[in-house]
Amino acid sequence: MFVDVLVNIKSLGEKIFTYSVSDDLKDIVRVGFRVIVPLLNREIEGLIIGIRDSVDFETKPIVSLLDSEPVFDDELLSLGKYMKDEYLCSLMSAYESMLPVALKFNKTKTSIKYETYITKVGDIDNPSVYEKNVLKLFDNGDVLKRDIKSKSTLNRLLDMGVLKEVKREKNRLCVNYERRELRKLTDKQLDAYNLLLNSKKSVCLLRGVTGSGKTEIYMHLIKDVISVGKTVIVLVPEITLTTQLIERFRSVFGSDIAVLHSALSSGEKYDEYRRIKDLKAKVVIGTRSAVFSPLTNIGLIVIDEEQEDSYKQENEPRYKTFDIALKRCEYNNAKLILGSATPTLESYAKAKIGRYELVELLDRVNNKKMPKVYVVDMKDEIKTGNSILSRVAIDLIEDRLRNKEQIMILINRRGYSNYIMCMGCGNVLKCPNCDISLTYHKTNNTLRCHYCGYATNNLKRCPSCLSTDLVLRGIGTEKIEEYLKDKFSSARVVRMDRDTTTNKGMHEKIVKDFNDFKYDILLGTQMISKGLDFVNVTLVIVLSGDASLNIPDYRSAEKTFDMLTQVSGRSGRGKKNGVSLIQTFNPNHYSIILSKNHDYFRFYNEEMKIRKKLNYPPFCLLVSVRILSKDFELGSKLINKINKYLKGNLDDTYTILGPTQSFKINNIYSFKLLIKYKNRTLLYKALNDIKSHHKSKDAKLEIDFSPLRV
Repeated sequence: MFVDVLVNIKSLGEKIFTYSVSDDLKDIVRVGFRVIVPLLNREIEGLIIGIRDSVDFETKPIVSLLDSEPVFDDELLSLGKYMKDEYLCSLMSAYESMLPVALKFNKTKTSIKYETYITKVGDIDNPSVYEKNVLKLFDNGDVLKRDIKSKSTLNRLLDMGVLKEVKREKNRLCVNYERRELRKLTDKQLDAYNLLLNSKKSVCLLRGVTGSGKTEIYMHLIKDVISVGKTVIVLVPEITLTTQLIERFRSVFGSDIAVLHSALSSGEKYDEYRRIKDLKAKVVIGTRSAVFSPLTNIGLIVIDEEQEDSYKQENEPRYKTFDIALKRCEYNNAKLILGSATPTLESYAKAKIGRYELVELLDRVNNKKMPKVYVVDMKDEIKTGNSILSRVAIDLIEDRLRNKEQIMILINRRGYSNYIMCMGCGNVLKCPNCDISLTYHKTNNTLRCHYCGYATNNLKRCPSCLSTDLVLRGIGTEKIEEYLKDKFSSARVVRMDRDTTTNKGMHEKIVKDFNDFKYDILLGTQMISKGLDFVNVTLVIVLSGDASLNIPDYRSAEKTFDMLTQVSGRSGRGKKNGVSLIQTFNPNHYSIILSKNHDYFRFYNEEMKIRKKLNYPPFCLLVSVRILSKDFELGSKLINKINKYLKGNLDDTYTILGPTQSFKINNIYSFKLLIKYKNRTLLYKALNDIKSHHKSKDAKLEIDFSPLRV
């Protein structure tokens, strides 16, 4: 018996070698096992991807198996091959993306954690007082060894055979939850539920305004699916969204829930992964990578907030979560539900022409009013000295504080100031590794680059002219927090951004504390803009509501509309009506006007006209080809060579934009081509040719389908 083993070696890249299997392993070995194999003068890890009866060349035997059963079943093995062909990535990177850190190739392994219990297996005649006290602990079952204080008595009873030690696996993710029944659906929710349940289409789009109760519909559908023995994956875009969502799901489905996201430790992920693989969980909730959960017999996959960028993987393999979910649904004959108040134009367009089932919820639960949205022109406010909060914002905050109601304030910039400028020579302090200004963080008096991670103590003199006249420009969450505490001295303010949520459990703690009314104002970046449900929030304020309009991206208006609509929807979700306030320098932009009116349909029509004229998705598909290099001349030469090759091998149905050069990040220059296409036949052949001929060690080639940044 012989096996084909996939390995990845830095010097050689991805290779497949054939090894023999010893007689004692022949009955065990299957495709999907991880193994240790000899290669040159060392031993490395690999994956069995094929089995042969014979070969006509000499082979070495595999050293050992790393698993007691395959880590990949037939579905995941075929999924890896699909990813390799679809995204032009390596097969090993596709398989590695499916595994938790504890199981990744050539990584430090995580072991199973055990706890020692004591169980009563016999009786004793005439026990002493001490023995009676210990034995009484077992009236309600087995006892953790560490909970028995009298070690001498315990050891004596163990020696006598009255008690026995038993090691049991401990799940590192310990959670408490209160059970409750599913809420009864409203008439409108019930109509949407029935449409989704009975749809014959494999993909359904549930467009529901914020607060319309999409989650409750998901839960009713999930109950139906698991009641017939099938499993479910529920995907959310942000870790912050999982806190409240998991609580709601656990209260209904209890231990049937497993959780996978990046805030878990490697041990916790490993335990949850094994629970899923051992069929101890029927529903998996998590972020992007949870789409690879080792579930079998999947009946439903839900992608909530489907419009979010975080569903796109930016490192190899650069997959779209939707593609993977759809492939898994096809394999399992399952249904895929996309949910959002502001679905992508691509998804809504497909739903409008009937490729997806379109189900819409246009009202909040129990006909609660949508928040009243006001737009403030900050050009006028600055003239009166209100550069951070407008006069109306201040009045509204004071009113909510008097009435013991809560406020959410969003600004999508962290830190204290965006940049520091020298008034002597006009120099802006930049990162030495990137073409990006350093952000000032007042809490630790440092300057930081939010791209490469470079940090240094705050400078007192300009490095160019040595002037001490350095001025802070721009505002971030730290500065707003300081301003709020000074302006509203009695208000309890909590900040939620990447700086305050680095420690484990801080996402959950901030959300829980705000939900428990330990704070009056929640200030944060985009991580607070969607999915959160606080019944006492009646005011949402967006600072710099037009900031994303300035990004040179064809989706900038869509991203602005999404963000404003989503964050406004956090207001007025309880019994009291809500208000949202958008501060902007572009009050007449259509994305801002239409988000004020909660008018997704008009925005869709307006944006589609522009996309059609400019030939951008959904009227075409996009792929970017990038060269990354520390050598500017080499990178420029290679991208121009690729550009020439593509123009010579693609016909006029393809549009090539570029090449362009992006900012230097971490001392690496980036050169890019963007290709618009509808037919992939010529394109894939050309890209595969480019990939196979790219040999430079000093320049990295990246091919990215449906890139986030164009």
